[in-house]
Amino acid sequence: MGETVKLQAVLPARPEIIFRIWLSSRQHSDFTGSPATIDDSEGGEFTAWNGYISGRNRILVPGRRIVQSWRTTDFPEDALDSELELLLESFTGGTVFTLIHRNLPEDQVEDYRNGWEELYLLPLKEYLEDYLDAENLH
Repeated sequence: MGETVKLQAVLPARPEIIFRIWLSSRQHSDFTGSPATIDDSEGGEFTAWNGYISGRNRILVPGRRIVQSWRTTDFPEDALDSELELLLESFTGGTVFTLIHRNLPEDQVEDYRNGWEELYLLPLKEYLEDYLDAENLH
């Protein structure tokens, strides 16, 4: 373990909105299209993708930063949890969203990079656009 994936995207919503959506069981499930259960408190546990992903919220700085211990059922049994860090920086017209996923199994790095892009960033951007239209939050 020890590999890192770093991705960055500009998302069309304020950091507080993205922070809240990421940590909401219902909204996380809605934007990914798969069941998630999330205790949105610091130290709270979460699962996503119907239990494929699990972890704990280690650091929560509202509207700015989320750090989670994170693993999937594909991790080797003796592997330590990885660390997911999300940074949210206000930007004209939205948020610069930086995702840093550390301590991944070396042979799984490209799978996680693709998964983050295809199963999280693209659906989140689409969800936010629809959400903002529905709530008139542009």
